[in-house]
Amino acid sequence: MNEQELEGKWKQVKGKFKQKYGEITDDDTTYSEGKFDEMLGKLEEKTGKTKAALKEEISKL
Repeated sequence: MNEQELEGKWKQVKGKFKQKYGEITDDDTTYSEGKFDEMLGKLEEKTGKTKAALKEEISKL
């Protein structure tokens, strides 16, 4: 999965989050260039999974 596909998937995921949690705003889920990698880094740190494993998991959502 390339970066564009992953970012497209993120748009789907954030839409689901916004539907589920009404208090989440566009600002909460918007990542400028480079912020997506930062988010993956934080998830990597907290889950103990690699970025590749996280990208794979996101692609399956």
